[in-house]
Amino acid sequence: MKNIFLAMLFFLSNAIFAQSSYSIDSSYTIKTTYNKLIKKYPFIKSVEEKKDSNVNENSDVVYSQNKNRALHLDAYFNKTKKRNPAVIMIHGGGWKSGNKNQMQSLGMKIAAKGYSCFAVEYRLSLEAKYPEGVFDVKNAIKFIKDNARKFNVDPDKVAVLGCSSGGQMAALIGTTNEDSTFDDAQNKAKASSKVNAIINIDGVLAFKHPESSEGDMAAFWLKGNSAEVPENWKNASALTHTDKNTPPILFINSSIPRFHAGRDDMIAILNQNNIYNEVHTIKDAPHSFWFFNPWFDETIRYTTQFLDKIFK
Repeated sequence: MKNIFLAMLFFLSNAIFAQSSYSIDSSYTIKTTYNKLIKKYPFIKSVEEKKDSNVNENSDVVYSQNKNRALHLDAYFNKTKKRNPAVIMIHGGGWKSGNKNQMQSLGMKIAAKGYSCFAVEYRLSLEAKYPEGVFDVKNAIKFIKDNARKFNVDPDKVAVLGCSSGGQMAALIGTTNEDSTFDDAQNKAKASSKVNAIINIDGVLAFKHPESSEGDMAAFWLKGNSAEVPENWKNASALTHTDKNTPPILFINSSIPRFHAGRDDMIAILNQNNIYNEVHTIKDAPHSFWFFNPWFDETIRYTTQFLDKIFK
């Protein structure tokens, strides 16, 4: 009996170690952001968490298990219909910090409007470098499509939404539909990772650009600075891949130019190809505006109006 107990303890300790054998950067949180912004914006208010009777919540669903590392997503799906458009949600944090819980308020509010929302955990740069996090989110999209009935999802109506570095990833994911170099070759899911719309909330579209000032955090994720790995800086930029096959896109931006880098060039390509796009720049708004009111409600309004136009 003692040997059985010791064996179980050994396997349990190994499992725990496997789950926590990477560093976690907890510097980017809603609380730290609030403390930083309240000095300049004393009128901001935290978003009140309100449950909606029409929204089911399913937390910490495992969508990928590889080498003892489980990746999770939180699902918020409207239960009034069996086939909702899906919104894949990617948190920000400079590819190094943040977590999926930061997308809860956005997810629940958008789901209440008739959508199925999914806040996705992905490997950050302290654990895995580019393009592994992109692979993770694309794997999550495949998982959601494979389980569309469970989550009340229409697999032919999928949007990807990201904030800050998550916005950069969302744009890259949407502009690389059907590009096998951005798909995990080890993933055997039946569904594709194709998305039908992009929502970029203050994420750069080009890393090396006159408007861009990306530095150490981008270099850490991209495996080196722009002189050391120029191809990574180019290929990780959504602008590089924008063409006639790019899906419709919504840009919601702060008033800080560096977070728009490449946007106007991208819009020019979209317009040349008659691809629908919208831009909403929120006057005097700081980066991370989506966490707080009055900007949270404005973000929800722009997002749901765009989604309704594209999918409904």
